[in-house]
Amino acid sequence: MNVDRTVHLMAGLMVLLSIALAHFFNPAWLWLTAFVGANLAQSGVTGFCPLAFMLKKAGVKEGSCCS
Repeated sequence: MNVDRTVHLMAGLMVLLSIALAHFFNPAWLWLTAFVGANLAQSGVTGFCPLAFMLKKAGVKEGSCCS
């Protein structure tokens, strides 16, 4: 799995997790969804993604998400 696919997977899982936590425990967990969305928007505008940066430093291979 490459960096792009890992970032997409983690963002999707975090959104699903926060929705489940908000449903079953406390609606304040929706702030996690807002944080993930803001991070995705920031990444789209600036081209910098903190998770992708950390994954690259950890040695995960780079590549296109659709190849």
